[in-house]
Amino acid sequence: MPHPPGATPPYGTLTTPTPYAPGATPPYGTPTPPYGTPTRPGPGAPAPGATAAGRGGVGVRSEQVAGAAAPAAGRQPGPAVAPRPQPSAAHDILCVNAPSMATSGPDGQLRGQSLHGFFRHGVRALARMELRLGGMEPVPLQGTLTSAAAARFVGSVRVPGDLDPDPALTVERLRHADGAETVTVRNTGARPARLPLEIALGTDLGQLTEIAAGRRSPDLPGQVQSSGLRWAGQGRAATVSARPSPHAVLAGAGVLRWDLEVQPGARWSVDLQVELEAPSTGRPPTGRGPGVPLPWSEPEVRADDRRAARLVGRALDTLSGLLLADADRPTDLYTASGAPWRFGLTAADALWAARMTLPLGTRLAAGTLRATARRQHLAPQPPAGAGAGAGTARPAEGGPADGASSPSTTGPLQAAGPSAAGGTGGAPAAPPTAAQSAGNPSAAGTESGSPAQAMDGVIPGPLRHGGPELPASCTATEATLLFVTVLAEAWRWGMPRAEVAELLPAAERALGALRAAVAEGPDGPVGFVTDLGRTAEERVVRPSPARCEVQAQAHRAALQGADLLEAFDRPGAAEWRAWAAELRERFREQFWIDDLSGGRPAAALLAPDRPVPAFASTLVHLFDVGLAAEGELHEGLLDREQTRLLAQRLVTPELDCGWGLRTLSAKSPRFNPLGHRSGVVRVQETALAVSGLVDAGFEREAEILLEGLLEASAHFEYRLPEMYAGEQKVADCPPVPHPAACRPAAMSAAAAVHLVLSLAGVRPDVPSGRVATHPATTAPLGALELTGLRVAGEPFSVRVSRIGVAVVEEAPSFLQLTAS
Repeated sequence: MPHPPGATPPYGTLTTPTPYAPGATPPYGTPTPPYGTPTRPGPGAPAPGATAAGRGGVGVRSEQVAGAAAPAAGRQPGPAVAPRPQPSAAHDILCVNAPSMATSGPDGQLRGQSLHGFFRHGVRALARMELRLGGMEPVPLQGTLTSAAAARFVGSVRVPGDLDPDPALTVERLRHADGAETVTVRNTGARPARLPLEIALGTDLGQLTEIAAGRRSPDLPGQVQSSGLRWAGQGRAATVSARPSPHAVLAGAGVLRWDLEVQPGARWSVDLQVELEAPSTGRPPTGRGPGVPLPWSEPEVRADDRRAARLVGRALDTLSGLLLADADRPTDLYTASGAPWRFGLTAADALWAARMTLPLGTRLAAGTLRATARRQHLAPQPPAGAGAGAGTARPAEGGPADGASSPSTTGPLQAAGPSAAGGTGGAPAAPPTAAQSAGNPSAAGTESGSPAQAMDGVIPGPLRHGGPELPASCTATEATLLFVTVLAEAWRWGMPRAEVAELLPAAERALGALRAAVAEGPDGPVGFVTDLGRTAEERVVRPSPARCEVQAQAHRAALQGADLLEAFDRPGAAEWRAWAAELRERFREQFWIDDLSGGRPAAALLAPDRPVPAFASTLVHLFDVGLAAEGELHEGLLDREQTRLLAQRLVTPELDCGWGLRTLSAKSPRFNPLGHRSGVVRVQETALAVSGLVDAGFEREAEILLEGLLEASAHFEYRLPEMYAGEQKVADCPPVPHPAACRPAAMSAAAAVHLVLSLAGVRPDVPSGRVATHPATTAPLGALELTGLRVAGEPFSVRVSRIGVAVVEEAPSFLQLTAS
């Protein structure tokens, strides 16, 4: 049965993968790939009753997906169940230049299978492009990415009757994600080659969401145009044009033909261009336009370990292919989550990518913050003459109303100032006092009966698979809390004060959403943060666990939000710091599980005060405490001894598979090395563990995890996927790819950058005119030199010696340098 709004699907219920269109925030109630878990409903949203398994269908349990199995003994056989279409494996050659992508097998042929084809704005413009020379397909020799947006395929063809064992003809295909392809035939033989070149074309003009779910429509009939073919259907049209024009066009078969005569030592080329005719309505997000610079500097990395430079270079190239912008804000760049499954904006993923690339400048952070702020839920303005409720906020002009989250919502942000902030009469979204926190911490945020008001300040996001131990988690919670962190740290790195002030009302609303989500009792463990994406009434009906990582993110957001409020003369900073201190004390008492190894944090806390003992990679968020004033770090939720015990346990084979941290302990009876939250390695979490362990002083443990990720990256050609199997590392065996992993993925690419740059330990505080360096003293990469970083928009360079001593070689003149 469909789940009611706000309800968490029962364990084991998964729906068919359904990616969404480029740039789109998934609508509430729509399944999200690759798990298919429905997104968190917004105020007034209908119950998510339809899934990708069929229009109007219901979720499919994991035991049902095998298809038509034999009926159990004693049961009457029901109607035959058709085998469930399987999504494409993500091992193909995938070129990405958002909002376009092209994917094929390593032979370069587009066969219309799975996700093969050229896509733009989530529509497959071309599904088939099969090349034959003399009636033969070239023998594939090589297929590889030359950049994130381009690929090269090489094949060979033997000329009929040629007795030489060496192939006389080679065929090279240079492909770009934007729809361009150049085919070059070279003749290295001793005699002229006279044979036809035929390219068979076809398309269904299908939606990526439908294709990824395994549904394939028949090819549309083609029509001849001046230099190629055209297809039209489903309200869309696409063309393929060729230069030089083909000698013959067979419209019925969709074939372009050239009669070639290539002399010895000569070559012949044809340029093909695939175009999708833009619809007359709608303004979908665009990619980085001409003249818009990359939103980060291009650093130069030199290290004794040469893998570091390759990893950073290819990670930034990957990120460049994922850049998107709203149509009416072409300079506000943000990253798509990943391709092919989540080729659009997921706020949490985009904010993580922006945060992890802050050492290269604040422009990506600024664009991402503005884009996500435009999508933030705003409670409707109360009628004229009515008092504003404690949870209300004035909607931005032209922005979303009634909690809507349309991707086309691009109204201007509210002006900074007392009258623009969330809360009654312009008061900030301050937390309850210390005394109130103990008894009724969310009273001010839940007095309003309107769901839209209760959702005020939440940045929408889909549900994310929670694994076998916990229900799915809402990325709206992660995104809302992360918004405050990214704004605070971008400010420390030198984001202009005026830009920070413009975004401060959105941060205050996010803090108000945090206040409203503190559990009162029936809806979760008292005093802990549960789910920002549901109203208090929904949480009472179906209580949510208080997750460990959410407490860490909430604690960090409270302290960094207090820093912002204090710096911009807004009230509430002292109350937030008091609330964070109380959360810290409660966490150390109630989340810690004592055992024979000394103890560990619980993965979550269930009401009433029942810990979930799962040992999972999400615990690494406890090390991510956040940047504070004067190059220091905020205090974490764990005390020093608890931090030591967790650090030591992370690198045991229970969680560390040798390639990185598993999402679930290998000792768990539910461990699955290919499970999204039950055993895979997620690159971002391992990278966070490395930087967090270095910051906490546990460098030996950090070095172990760092080496595992570096070794894994070499097997993936230094383009780390979103995740890979958590099988134990074995000599001479590479890590196993995951079939549903995004590759490229914004978070894993940004995590690769963070992994290397964080070892220099650069911690700026531009507002106070300081920058400190706290490098890894063990120098796990050997000597490390980073040039081309940015602090306050100015060049910054640092060198770390083999004994872990940092020397700043270039820095803005107005900053005071502080050594570790």
